[in-house]
Amino acid sequence: MSVKVENLEHNMAKLTIEVSAEELEKALDYSYNRQKKQISVPGFRKGKVPRAMVEKMYGPSVFYEDAANKLMQDNYPAAVDESGLDIVSRPTVDVTQIEKGKPFIFTAEVAVRPEVTLGKYMGVTVTKQDTTVSDDEVAEALENERNQNARTVSVTDRAAQMGDTAVIDFEGFVDGVAFEGGKGENHSLELGSHSFIDTFEDQIVGKNVGDEFDVNVTFPEEYQATDLAGKPAVFKVKVNEIKAKELPELNDEFASDVSEFETLEEYKADLKTKLENNKKNSVRKEQEDEAIQKIIDKSKMDIPAAMIDTQCDSMVEEFAQRLAQSGLSLEQYMQFSGQTMEQFREQVRPEATSRIQSSLVLEQIAKEENIEVTEDDINAEIERMATMYGMEADKLKEYMGDAEKESMKKELALSKAADLIMENVKERAKPKKKTEDAAEA
Repeated sequence: MSVKVENLEHNMAKLTIEVSAEELEKALDYSYNRQKKQISVPGFRKGKVPRAMVEKMYGPSVFYEDAANKLMQDNYPAAVDESGLDIVSRPTVDVTQIEKGKPFIFTAEVAVRPEVTLGKYMGVTVTKQDTTVSDDEVAEALENERNQNARTVSVTDRAAQMGDTAVIDFEGFVDGVAFEGGKGENHSLELGSHSFIDTFEDQIVGKNVGDEFDVNVTFPEEYQATDLAGKPAVFKVKVNEIKAKELPELNDEFASDVSEFETLEEYKADLKTKLENNKKNSVRKEQEDEAIQKIIDKSKMDIPAAMIDTQCDSMVEEFAQRLAQSGLSLEQYMQFSGQTMEQFREQVRPEATSRIQSSLVLEQIAKEENIEVTEDDINAEIERMATMYGMEADKLKEYMGDAEKESMKKELALSKAADLIMENVKERAKPKKKTEDAAEA
């Protein structure tokens, strides 16, 4: 295998990778052996048709696509290593030569990590914020705790209300015809969550268990399924169950049930301390984001579009995994939210860009400040993660490969760079609004 690197504009590069004719022949033979059991030719038993006979009947290119995919998968990682490039995107590949008896040649266009020219990063000014916790905030936290410890009870003596969870069967129709993805059974829908399109949830309010009825909605004009966009739809709905929350009494018994404290007052005092710590951490994160953004604004970097596209892909995958945990597919989410995948990708693109900018800036600070991550740092992080997951640190370490450890090392370096920034920030009071100045006067 040989690799030729061509540097392109905007931190893009093109790898031209050449694989020997012998390797191509092996890949073609691999493809034939993988597919021969499915090939049927009169006069031969399945799996016994000679490769030459198949190529004569269907043309010499019959195994090219499968062989090309294998050669690209097998040779691209080694080509990346040989190139010495710091690649930060998925490749856009193109086969430029595939022919028996000749070398196999393909190209891969990739984004390369851009250089960063830092602006001022020591002594950045951030907005000072209040970290005190009010009695109202404590009361709100208590109410949230009550909701989390509420019992879910089936309701049979009244109709569905906002805040209830309705367990429903549904099937959607447009122009009297059922459409794909519009059917569900025993689906738990929290009324008021706005997870279904248009006024779907509103029309369940007032219905009782056992009721069967039509819900009339209209798909958004900008809808991913163009055959449904802007069209009125009718959902046949049946209410199988209505569930409501039953909140516990706010007293000493409640405090002892949800905490290690015997009285409500002790529990409230502890809750206030935790809220104060959470607020301090939250304020620190906001100030850190503010400081990093100011450094980004004063720094220079040319981020290739392919790098942002790859980050968008990762964020979409993360979101799909979170949806799956709640029993919803990405396709269903798109249908109910009325978005197309392209619209969703554009929605996450600014956040993807911001993540990349932050990471690049922190990496450069770590480099310029000679920040090092020691083995002790890594072990401490593994201990922290093991505690969080309820595992033994040694066991967790065994499960981690070199790639995971290297990724952890990079994240710790970024964290140390962020700590360095925050150790040197200058707080400035938030400017008063004109109305506040007038009120004081």
